[in-house]
Amino acid sequence: MDWKTFQALLSGVNKYSTAFGRIWLSVVFVFRVMVYVVAAERVWSDEQKDFDCNTRQPGCTNVCYDHFFPISHIRLWALQLIFVTCPSFMVVMHVAYRNERERKYHAKHGKETKLYENTGKKHGGLWWTYLLSLFIKTGIEISFLYILHKIYDSFYLPRLVKCEISPCPNLVDCYIGHPTEKKVFTYFMVGASALCIVLNICEIFYLVAKRVVRIGHKMKKKRKMLPDEEYSKGKSCSDCTLPISRLEMQPLKPRFSSHLQAPLAAHLRASAPDLSTAR
Repeated sequence: MDWKTFQALLSGVNKYSTAFGRIWLSVVFVFRVMVYVVAAERVWSDEQKDFDCNTRQPGCTNVCYDHFFPISHIRLWALQLIFVTCPSFMVVMHVAYRNERERKYHAKHGKETKLYENTGKKHGGLWWTYLLSLFIKTGIEISFLYILHKIYDSFYLPRLVKCEISPCPNLVDCYIGHPTEKKVFTYFMVGASALCIVLNICEIFYLVAKRVVRIGHKMKKKRKMLPDEEYSKGKSCSDCTLPISRLEMQPLKPRFSSHLQAPLAAHLRASAPDLSTAR
């Protein structure tokens, strides 16, 4: 397996990851890939040769080894690393699809126009793709941990196993090579896988919480804008013609009342009879 090519592909995912995603990539490279390549492969390199049974019956050792180790730890971890990192390529492919759409849009409408503000920003479909990749990675990690637990009985490797499978002539004692070393690496890889699961779950909660906060801010902005719009509408219509029903309800005011009040009073006094002279 070409781990350099594998690392080059995953390094592109780092551009579009959150802080939790970058920590996840670091854990995968340092605590899983590097340990796998540097140490774990050497410990399990000659595991079948080191599996020794106290019998010379042809085929007995091979059958017993296949019974207790149906799949090698090292091959199972290689599959796990490949399957776990594959969902991250979904994000890279989605960004590449956005870049291609952006290029075609520029070619059609000019370079000044933009279809996306930032093709790598996690909005819209890219946000859902990123969230889906996290769920898939978490499911794969849990599945492989369950398989390893089911096959090897709680990740435990004994020093001695007893086998009585045909063609073994009787109950045979078989000894596992480097049992303590293999046990330590098994627990280490299981712990690194559990840490990756925790990081994936934290990233899922982080993305969902960030999305909820963003939606809350948008709703607050809309609520703040609505009173201003209503006020501007009321101000613009303050001089509009009122409906007939409202005009009828308003009391009528006499026009030029201030001009007619004084002359009218003088006129009345002049036309009234002088009662004092009549006596």
